[in-house]
Amino acid sequence: MRHKTEPRRRGLRIAVWSLVAVLLVGTGLVGAVLWQNSYAMDERRVSIRHGGHVLNGVLAVPRDGRERHGLVVYVHGDGPADATHDDGYKPIWEANARAGYASLSWDKPGVAGALGNWLDQSMDDRADEAAAAIAWARARPDIDGDRIGLWGASQAGWVLPKVAARTPVSFVVAVSPAINWLRQGRYNLLAELRAQGASAARIEAETARSDAVRGLLARRASFEEYLAAMGGDAHGMTADRWGFVSRNHTADATRDLVALRGAPVLLVLAGQDTNVDIADTERGYREALDAGGAGGAGGAALTVEHYPDAAHSLLKRSVEQSELRLTLTALFSPRSLFADGFLDGQRQFLDGLGRAPRQG
Repeated sequence: MRHKTEPRRRGLRIAVWSLVAVLLVGTGLVGAVLWQNSYAMDERRVSIRHGGHVLNGVLAVPRDGRERHGLVVYVHGDGPADATHDDGYKPIWEANARAGYASLSWDKPGVAGALGNWLDQSMDDRADEAAAAIAWARARPDIDGDRIGLWGASQAGWVLPKVAARTPVSFVVAVSPAINWLRQGRYNLLAELRAQGASAARIEAETARSDAVRGLLARRASFEEYLAAMGGDAHGMTADRWGFVSRNHTADATRDLVALRGAPVLLVLAGQDTNVDIADTERGYREALDAGGAGGAGGAALTVEHYPDAAHSLLKRSVEQSELRLTLTALFSPRSLFADGFLDGQRQFLDGLGRAPRQG
């Protein structure tokens, strides 16, 4: 009987060792994910009172032994963003921490359990919110009130200068900001149609529909009027979104940008941006800031950095275009999501602003 049971035992041993190998590999992968998604900073949940309600925030603080730090206050772009932007901010926060700066961000109204609805906000509402967060931070003993600046992406381009007009800021990092809402919308429409290889007839039809929507916005049409004009097809629009667009479609940062004069400004532009016309944005910032303000990182009021292979989000275009690659990179190498040099560029900008002397 021994010659019959030996193969079974051998097969059992193979099965057991195969299972052990799978578990070891699985454990190793989990460990790799946990290690790659651990950052050199301490994150604390905080509450900020503003306008009768509470902003649910995260304060990420460097582990450098200092009692006080400068602060980067985050202003979200479009969409229902939580404080960490689904952890997407964390590699950037870590770069800030390496330069000796804390980072502060909060959930948009209606996101992650926060009260309200972010679609009910105007750009001025968002600026008031950020100004309240800065006032809260200045009252903290662990924050250096003279080294508080702003970081904002995309739609935040209309918010950042409004914040600077309300309260002093030490610096601004503007990532893929637009200047004019309607120009940005038209650029985005045409860029996406070209990327899809749309026919001339389709481009003409989509442009005509966009013109019709602009006309409705200009006369403050209701959502019901919009639906009727679109033949009952909402084209992805909702009543709340229509209210948000109606409230904000006249946004234009051209005049507001002068509020940034006197503070170092880092303008970050993506070469593969189909959302924002980076030439229009750079021209607007240079016209407003190159001749205004004194001093800044590297001795200039405005620093412009271009990342040719980056998408609007400053992620690598090749990564953003593949859902599988995006997921795997986020799990196993989240710092590699961003365009080469982007994280170092932000750290170097903050380093150039100078650090407070070590205390104690």
